[in-house]
Amino acid sequence: MIRLIFLFTLFAFGSLYAADKPNVLFISIDDLNDYISPLDNHPGVKTPNFDRLAERSVTFTNAHCAAPACHASRVAVMTGVHPVKSGIYRNLFGAHGPRWRHESKVLEKAVVLSQHFRDHGYHAAGGGKIFHTLQWTPGDSQNDPDAWDEYRGDPLDPISKDWPRPEFSKPQNQGFVGKRPLNFHLFGAAPVELAPEQGDGAVVDWAVEKMKSRSEGDKPLFLGLGLFRPHIPWEVPQKWFDLYPEEEVKLPDDRENDLEDARSHGRESWHKWVTDNKQWKHLMRGYLASISYVDHELGRLLDGLDSSSMAKDTIVVLWSDHGFHIGEKENWEKFALWEQTTRVPLFIHAPGVSKDGERTRQPTTLTDLYPTLCELAGLPVPEQCTGASVVPALTHPDKTDGRVSLTSFVFNRDKTQASHGISDEKFRYIRYPDGVEELYNLEKDRGEFVNLAGDPAYKEVKVRLKKNLPLDAAPMVKIPRDSPYHRGAKKKK
Repeated sequence: MIRLIFLFTLFAFGSLYAADKPNVLFISIDDLNDYISPLDNHPGVKTPNFDRLAERSVTFTNAHCAAPACHASRVAVMTGVHPVKSGIYRNLFGAHGPRWRHESKVLEKAVVLSQHFRDHGYHAAGGGKIFHTLQWTPGDSQNDPDAWDEYRGDPLDPISKDWPRPEFSKPQNQGFVGKRPLNFHLFGAAPVELAPEQGDGAVVDWAVEKMKSRSEGDKPLFLGLGLFRPHIPWEVPQKWFDLYPEEEVKLPDDRENDLEDARSHGRESWHKWVTDNKQWKHLMRGYLASISYVDHELGRLLDGLDSSSMAKDTIVVLWSDHGFHIGEKENWEKFALWEQTTRVPLFIHAPGVSKDGERTRQPTTLTDLYPTLCELAGLPVPEQCTGASVVPALTHPDKTDGRVSLTSFVFNRDKTQASHGISDEKFRYIRYPDGVEELYNLEKDRGEFVNLAGDPAYKEVKVRLKKNLPLDAAPMVKIPRDSPYHRGAKKKK
């Protein structure tokens, strides 16, 4: 009898999606960390639409990127293949198309997530930054046009035309001590005027129109869109800066000599420029303003979904490609393995499946998204996928399955050898190729100020987490300059 009930339940659940497959709204946000109100709720942050999303989905409070770099993270999400298998750990610039297929032999024939859904009866539409590209590098994109039925604008130059720059009255280093990181005020914050057809709002307008134009009898829709803010430069309209008067901006908790018991990330010069020039509050203000700007665009997107015919039968997934430092541990941006760098917002709503409004501590790596969406839509999981579905965490958010998250990165000093960060429900362990170890109790020390790796009281914890280190991690790949997707590659006659 029990077996019959199980089979009936399995059949009913499977046939639900087989007979009437759900649409998928797949939202990527660039460089968004855990400051938003449903997660760490940075003092004064204003993100009402992330709260709104949390109320209608399961919030994953312990989700981590596969690599703390845009290109590596996004390729891992869209192929389901972790960097320890592909060898893509860092940003690799100068591409015009899916050069990652030639960067890594493992990915040569990998099926992109949108392509997999298209191959199983979906219409795959995309817009904005989903694969790696930058506002100031037009045509440098790792997108795969063949993975989509349609793409907003040029899939190999998807965002540069959306983002104007403000006028600057003086050179970027005038009036400052030392040399500012990056060029052209790209490491900076300033108001910019955006026309309705510019910024992330333009991508949202396109996505809303796609949802509203759906007709009965259309194929189910896989709709992917990538929002660029709060990526640098922190340039959004003045009204978002007005939400955060500089004198009211709160800086992250800071400890003097915080790196004494940790391995250097090699980017302390960025923080020195910020502190030497008293720019910390100004830059924090720009980052918070950019978060509130993208929160507003998320609200517009949710409004569009709610007013469309897709409102009741759409899986919604929102993720960010990695965490982000605003001076924590003397670091700016990403490119490190502490939780502030690797922890990402992740929200999943699955109609009739997810216990919406609840939170889960299930350790999750973003490579788990591919098999999760396959299970929810009743699609087979490609053999290439290295992650595992987190559907059980949607139905029972209070339970975890014993897995850990894995984030990997290659630091400049280590040449091709990867370092790894591992999180369970309570601790974070980091191991570098030179043998340096870090261990943090995240329940008691969210700022990762006290390295417990040498504390005998935590030896068993360290040994347990250490068992999850990959034994055969791929070395970092090189840029294949003979790839036809490499900009500047000589065309064969």
